[in-house]
Amino acid sequence: MGCKQCVKDAVYRCGVCGKLLCAEHAELTTVCASHLTKSELEFAVHKIVRGEERSAVREFVRRFWGEEEQLTFDGKFRVAELPGFVAKAQERVIGFISFSPTSDALLVVALGVLPRYQCCGIGRRLIRKVEVEARKLGKIKVLVSTSNDDLPALGFYQSRGFQIFEVKPNVIAEKHAKILRGIGGLPVRDELRLQKMLN
Repeated sequence: MGCKQCVKDAVYRCGVCGKLLCAEHAELTTVCASHLTKSELEFAVHKIVRGEERSAVREFVRRFWGEEEQLTFDGKFRVAELPGFVAKAQERVIGFISFSPTSDALLVVALGVLPRYQCCGIGRRLIRKVEVEARKLGKIKVLVSTSNDDLPALGFYQSRGFQIFEVKPNVIAEKHAKILRGIGGLPVRDELRLQKMLN
């Protein structure tokens, strides 16, 4: 699905009217609770096990970030090759989360939900699955990072119990050898690192 303002791939959904938007045409605004739409959707979440699920993750990553490799916490990761979970509705992949273990944590490398299915609880359930996996593996925390412009992601993670613990200035700008324009035209420069301690 494309952005309603241009030809780029949509990665967000307007919280008021539901139009699909690319990061460049998404604006930051404040809305009251009555304008936030919560959709009811039946979907299932399970570990990535099939080749076509990995292919779907690869397409998500290209669509959302324009590249298959993600840089986070000083590491480079090929997202579609990592362990993870997919969310499916009517046998179609509509969201995913990928992760990589560290000595004491599970690092969320990428999380994506198709724009038309955002605000349906998919992201929350994917994060919960990673937390359960982390506990099974004896990890004490879950880590994730986002760019300084991605306030929707920052709000989402904080509402799930994550806290900012480190900012890496200019990491993203250096990766791309330039400052990109992000959500609402904000300059994309820094990596914000968050963690959630597990009890």
